[in-house]
Amino acid sequence: MEWREEGVLIAVRRHGESAAIIEVFTESHGRHAGVVRGGASRKIAPVLQPGAQLDLTWRARLEDHIGAFTVEPRRSRAGLLSERAPLAGLNALCAMLAFALPEREPHPRLYAQTQTVLDLLGESDLWPYAYLQWELALLRALGFPLSLDACAVTGAQTGLIYVSPKTGRAVSAEGAGDWADRLLPLPAFLAEGRPPEAGEIAQGFALSGFFLTSRIAEGLAGKPLPPARRRLLDLLARQSASAR
Repeated sequence: MEWREEGVLIAVRRHGESAAIIEVFTESHGRHAGVVRGGASRKIAPVLQPGAQLDLTWRARLEDHIGAFTVEPRRSRAGLLSERAPLAGLNALCAMLAFALPEREPHPRLYAQTQTVLDLLGESDLWPYAYLQWELALLRALGFPLSLDACAVTGAQTGLIYVSPKTGRAVSAEGAGDWADRLLPLPAFLAEGRPPEAGEIAQGFALSGFFLTSRIAEGLAGKPLPPARRRLLDLLARQSASAR
């Protein structure tokens, strides 16, 4: 068995004295693991950094074997190591992919959006918003899309201020009625389809975090979301507070 494709490295761990096991995210093969022989060496280890874009060749005797990777660097994102917030974003994105994606299940649209977010890290002030949209795309790719463009009860496309925790659909004040206290708040910027203003991004992460926990984490034996995500949110909150 053999395939060749470009992908992004999302996790790496040492294997034995000289090898490494890596997990990558590719367009056609999804999240895929394999052994890199010599991956712990001084020559190859610097290439195997989370976020690195790699040219990958995977080989195995049988399809269900873990197999072995041959890797060639295509693009390093080592420049983010000196930028605290973008580095936290990179770590959170890689950790969420490794945590949430089923192994070897292709998600080409999510892969394309992942590339977009990685390209924005450190290059644009809008990258936290892009990362939040990526979390919503992750939910959509795994079968839990949020529908925020019309009220689930009345069909209205304005006045949307809630989200149903059961269906992930928007609800207007009129449609909520006596159920308002059981609904989640819908951040105005998500309802209006615009970038967040100062202080609003945390509201968006609270919403995506609720569904990432209830729809994905609780389905994985109740495992908590990766700590890297919380570190990112805490850092963004501190930066927002200091900017006021």
